[in-house]
Amino acid sequence: MLHEYFTAYLVTQRAMSDATIRTYRDTWRLFLRFLAQARHVPAHQLAVTDVDAASVLAFLEHLETSRGNSAATRNLRLAAIKSMMAFHATKAPEQLDTAARIHAIPVKKKPKPQPTFLTSVEAQALLDAIGADTWTGRRDRAMFALAVQTGLRLSELTGLHIDSLHLGAGPHVACTGKGRKRRTTPLTTATAAVLTGYLHERKARPGDVLFPNPQGRALSPDAVQQRLSVYEARAVTSCPELAGKHVSVHTLRHTAAMRFLEAGIDAAVIALWLGHESTATTSMYLHADLNIKRAALERTRHPDTPAGDYHPDDPLLAWLQSL
Repeated sequence: MLHEYFTAYLVTQRAMSDATIRTYRDTWRLFLRFLAQARHVPAHQLAVTDVDAASVLAFLEHLETSRGNSAATRNLRLAAIKSMMAFHATKAPEQLDTAARIHAIPVKKKPKPQPTFLTSVEAQALLDAIGADTWTGRRDRAMFALAVQTGLRLSELTGLHIDSLHLGAGPHVACTGKGRKRRTTPLTTATAAVLTGYLHERKARPGDVLFPNPQGRALSPDAVQQRLSVYEARAVTSCPELAGKHVSVHTLRHTAAMRFLEAGIDAAVIALWLGHESTATTSMYLHADLNIKRAALERTRHPDTPAGDYHPDDPLLAWLQSL
């Protein structure tokens, strides 16, 4: 059933993007592994009848408690399971009740948190924590330097190939983002220099993925996050401000956006750079930095009002003044 769902339905009928198919694939790999452990049977011996509302709810709880996934990730996994079960119900009407019960599981809503981003000092401390004495370190430094500068999504970063990188005149990287939208992102001189050195060594290794694992295949999302967590822990010693932040590849994406916003770049340009569907998504960065709000408030100041923050008089001195 899974084979028909992925090949005939998602690819042929729905023409889903590669990124969406990978997301659904990862969901079912995690879910089947969880079910296999819960049922004490190999994954290939599981039946569709093993998937019910109770097992899905248990899996969602496992994602949040054991894996530490956010509500957004939980909802994404739930959507992938609902899609498969809805497809299965059209082939097996006797499973309609089970599919309906799974479809009735609500998504989890939480207040949207403010995006976490790194300052220039924190971002540089993170990159400096990556040792360049091994191939893995040189690969990771090139990968995360690219992420900080371009703001590529995790799926875009791991989906890059060698020919996605153009380091001649006008260096840039080309990627395919959400909705199969192609976009080209220019590279700074510093980033291009790091990638030039890395690419010279990379071409001697197997595969055509830009940032491969030792077997030459694309890095998994978990592997990328695990590497980033290692470097964050190292960077805390030289930059204690990082101790209170959970740094992910999306944090690096937010960092790139905030650098543009602090430089006064229009939100529409930032949306184009990041591959956002609309500027409404980019507007969240306007709420993330208090300095931007301060600058906006400062522009509304009356000409006769001195600049700066208001600080009330000492209460004792104010009382004496009132006598």
